[in-house]
Amino acid sequence: MTDTLLMLAAGFLGGMLNAVAGGGTFITFPALVASGVPVVSANATSTVAALPGYLASVLGFRHEIAQIERALVLRLTLWTLAGGIVGSCLLLVSSNRAFALLVPFLLLGATSVFIWGAQVREWAGRHRNAVAPFGAGTMLPVAVYGGYFNGGLGIVLLALFALWGMTQLNQMNGLKNWLSFALSMISFAIFAAGGQVAWGPAALISAGTILGGYLGAPVARRIPVGALRALIAAVGFGMTALFFWRLF
Repeated sequence: MTDTLLMLAAGFLGGMLNAVAGGGTFITFPALVASGVPVVSANATSTVAALPGYLASVLGFRHEIAQIERALVLRLTLWTLAGGIVGSCLLLVSSNRAFALLVPFLLLGATSVFIWGAQVREWAGRHRNAVAPFGAGTMLPVAVYGGYFNGGLGIVLLALFALWGMTQLNQMNGLKNWLSFALSMISFAIFAAGGQVAWGPAALISAGTILGGYLGAPVARRIPVGALRALIAAVGFGMTALFFWRLF
């Protein structure tokens, strides 16, 4: 019963945060580990549990996605799927010990990107001619990272789009949600085939995520975004410190 309530609460809070600021992974992944799920399985389960939220976001941005050239969306999707396959397979062949060694560094990096995401996007916008627009050389590494860990992926994608020269934020968000959904779908298939999904916790977190996104968003909108970001930062850095401590 305690684990059930923990999964539902983590999903609810993660869904609420994702609805207004992002960062739900910083809640759901540590909750799964705290309930006793091994770190590799916890990461896979957290990715699978995020699928309903990604799908809802895609539906919400369907008009913005339709405004982007279809051939471009298809090409980016194929590259995302290719990178997601590589990253997800890398996770499957990682031992729990090896992944546990990487987790605090991944959490630290993802939390830092989350906090300074606006500055990263501004920097990318100023250097938009530094890379070839919509190139596989930049999309594939991001997709590999997303398939392997997924934390902070949305912010990394937005920064990448800015680096490519995109300026329409709604279209960027729509494309971000679509690619995140496509990546999570291929990861879902690979993680399920590899037996790394804890289905019970995944279902509970997914239910909590849906409730959090729908019922929690009105409450979260009344809370200053700065306060929410501070909460996510505290959780992210706190979990980073905890996982570093677990190494010793």
